[in-house]
Amino acid sequence: MATTSIAGRRPHGEGAADTSSNLSLDAWRSQALAFEAEIGRAVVGQPHVLRLLTIALFARGHVLLEGDVGVGKTTILRAVTRALGGPFERVEGTVDLMPTDMLYAAYIDDAGKPRVDPGPALRHGEDLAVFFFNEINRARPQVHSLLLRLMAERTVSAFGKDWSFPHLVVFADRNRVEKEETFELPAAARDRFIMEIGVETPHDAEVRRELVFDPRFHDVDRLIGDLREGVIDHRGLNEVGRAIQSSVTTSLTLERYVLGLWDALRAPASVGVSIEGVDMDRLILGGGSPRGVGALVRSARVRAWLEGRDMVLPEDVRAVFAPVMAHRIFLDPIYEPRRERIVRALCGQVFDKVPAP
Repeated sequence: MATTSIAGRRPHGEGAADTSSNLSLDAWRSQALAFEAEIGRAVVGQPHVLRLLTIALFARGHVLLEGDVGVGKTTILRAVTRALGGPFERVEGTVDLMPTDMLYAAYIDDAGKPRVDPGPALRHGEDLAVFFFNEINRARPQVHSLLLRLMAERTVSAFGKDWSFPHLVVFADRNRVEKEETFELPAAARDRFIMEIGVETPHDAEVRRELVFDPRFHDVDRLIGDLREGVIDHRGLNEVGRAIQSSVTTSLTLERYVLGLWDALRAPASVGVSIEGVDMDRLILGGGSPRGVGALVRSARVRAWLEGRDMVLPEDVRAVFAPVMAHRIFLDPIYEPRRERIVRALCGQVFDKVPAP
């Protein structure tokens, strides 16, 4: 991809690019790949996860990691936070956590007087770069509601005023094993995550051996501390994100393909999708919102940019399709217990039934 300083290119179907920007997308791409490589020093055997996280970051979206206990979800997010740099806060999801705990810190000062200071979400003001919510499904719905506003609008109200967080990205994780004292995220909150990324135990035998027997992986604090901090400047991500979306184009053929995939998700039976033991006419309650398909296109553009191209190809769409769209497919409640298997089969068949250009 030729060096691109965003100056007046008009991709199909969009307004003019920001002519005030002199960003070099090649320079930022080098930084993005260096960021990904730095995280890879601490997180081995997960290149697909690291690439998706990098895509989400430059697409300016929030991310939820899901997986079994002990597969490294928290380590991955800590590594991303370290390499990104900038102020961050971490909250532990617990059943007794209340929304006010995120906004206010109440304590008794040295003089024995009660005081209330800004809590974790407010402590760094508008420069907050990362809000890391660990074990998000242990928090109550009231907390999810506040988090939804923080994610959707990047604002909250506290101390009699509105607080804005223009650079903020929310990272969260949850394990899919424990169900007691947990609360499922509402559909509106899940839809605000640009991706839900599954983290699995690495399959490669040598990687598994390294994780178990190499002592450096036994001390996570030191492992994370050895990473270079601030590989990219979080304050520039909004501008470069807009630049990527303005400079990476989509063809009419690609656009028809994406819309065909969307139609197939909404009415899979209409394109011949059939899953054993499933009534296809009853299966889908909602097949993805316009916001979700917009997130798919944003992510595909970033993926194309990271691959060194200035045009989206079908392979870019397919690479990010499941992480972006799967959690936005809402099934009839009778099929929810088999959700993982059904949605995986659905996405696979949609690719088979909708011809790629």
